[in-house]
Amino acid sequence: MSMNLGPLFDPFELHHLQLRNRVAMAPMTRNFSPNGVPGPDVVDYYRRRAEAGVGLIITEGTTVNHAAANGYPNVPAFHGEQALAGWKQVVDAVHEAGGAIFPQLWHVGAVRKEGTEPDPAVPGYSPSGLFAPGKPNGKAMSREDIRDVVKAFGDAAQDAKAIGFDGVEIHGAHGYLLDQFLWEGTNQRDDEYGGSLENRLRFVVEIVEEVRHRVGPDYPIMLRFSQWKQQDYDAKLVSSPEELERFLTPLVEAGVDIFHASTRRFWEPEFEGSNLNLAGWTQKLSGKPTMSVGSVGLTEDFISGTFASKQESVEQSGIDELVERMNDGEFDLIAVGRALLQDPEWLVKVKEGRLNEVTAFARKSLTTLY
Repeated sequence: MSMNLGPLFDPFELHHLQLRNRVAMAPMTRNFSPNGVPGPDVVDYYRRRAEAGVGLIITEGTTVNHAAANGYPNVPAFHGEQALAGWKQVVDAVHEAGGAIFPQLWHVGAVRKEGTEPDPAVPGYSPSGLFAPGKPNGKAMSREDIRDVVKAFGDAAQDAKAIGFDGVEIHGAHGYLLDQFLWEGTNQRDDEYGGSLENRLRFVVEIVEEVRHRVGPDYPIMLRFSQWKQQDYDAKLVSSPEELERFLTPLVEAGVDIFHASTRRFWEPEFEGSNLNLAGWTQKLSGKPTMSVGSVGLTEDFISGTFASKQESVEQSGIDELVERMNDGEFDLIAVGRALLQDPEWLVKVKEGRLNEVTAFARKSLTTLY
């Protein structure tokens, strides 16, 4: 490849965090942790990506210690002696391979259905008892429930630091609990946690503040957020740069160090009149480092290319536009999902100009852990 790949392989530093390059493994739920405990196969899965040069591993979503946090079978927990011991093995393996690693701390909210593990009797929890606008599910959270979940995120972050993770990512995207508070469509509260954008932000701000309190001033906190929701791909939290700035400012003040702006296609502009994507606008308005994501190295986005499409595989694409945007300084870091899930050595092949050797992503790869 003739294009200069320099931005991808430049180091990145923040506080005590030192990354060998700007490429992260995106968080991807894999459902291979029976009883919430990541085992040796999970350790090997993350180790392979670190050994192949990925700078930062962001784990799959891992549930905080709240009865309703989980929504899917065999997802890992981030509480309890066995689960944390499993994660310690993952951390050690990634560090031995020269990588850094953050856990993604997660609560699914009203996505949860009764009958789901670990306790089938527990309903989904959400700001207003809504899975989506006009679609009830579970219970609306009381102020006490809110305090319990805030504490659970703080406990998880404190544990992450104690077992050697290099930082944490708080999952505030894709229509899960935190995003359900942010989104007007699912937040119909009439107290201090609902109504205005600032009020809808309050729950997430309190979580960030609690995490910052628990981990200290120099431990990296990343927040993942999105406009789109699994309930509505066209949903918007904000519709202008001015609204985005109102959204970001309280989060910066609360202690967010890095924003992970999740989009389905990284090359799409966020607002009319500018080519900047969501991460680009976020960097410009917040002054904080940002991570972009969305169909890197592929021709289709995650939804259409993985679930909606009848195609067995998704075609590879080049990374020229990614490199160009990073050369322009639009965002600081890039997360890669399916390309790395399918081929642990994707980054090595990119660096060596061997994209023609990259294994195409196929849906069947979701059924194995490699």
